Amino acid sequence: MTAPPTGLRERKKAKTRAAIREHAMRLFEEQGYAATTVDQIADAAEVSPSTFFRYFPSKEDVVLVDDVDAVLLGAIRAQPAAVPPVEAILRGIRGVFDGMSPETWEFERRRQRLVLGVPELRARMLHQMTDAIDMVAGVIAERAGLPADDFSARVIAGAAVGAMVAVLPPEGAEKTDGVTPADYHRLEKALVLLQEGLPLG
Repeated sequence: MTAPPTGLRERKKAKTRAAIREHAMRLFEEQGYAATTVDQIADAAEVSPSTFFRYFPSKEDVVLVDDVDAVLLGAIRAQPAAVPPVEAILRGIRGVFDGMSPETWEFERRRQRLVLGVPELRARMLHQMTDAIDMVAGVIAERAGLPADDFSARVIAGAAVGAMVAVLPPEGAEKTDGVTPADYHRLEKALVLLQEGLPLG
């Protein structure tokens, strides 16, 4: 999703981060999120616990940190200034999701399956939506040449993020397989509905 690091130090850091995350995901899937400790993850990745915390502030962050966010914000920011905000978000999402490799889709499926299936992760993810509104509002305002805290930009961002949350499976639903291309199309449909003024039916 992002350009690979070029320097030796950056490549080593990226490799270590990826190893920590992959071992953590494997352990979460094999023995459960709650039963997995930071020490176990660090041991599996052959790093110290202190090294783990240099890359991820907490066990939750291994799952909740979304590497697609920065790419998506960049794609929205890159839309022509004349494109209305919701359309810019829609185009940005289309570009990012269309460019995702099968490996990225698979990782996101696993990550989202954990987020949706573990109550404490789901709760923190929903709590983080205010941060998502801040980020999207900032980009919308920037594109329009408005202050970062512009009220209209925040309302538009809140509506768009709300539409994204609305397509998530409800808590307790059987579907916890994580994000799939079909979910992307539901997200697209939600944003189009927002674009059209939220008609019912």
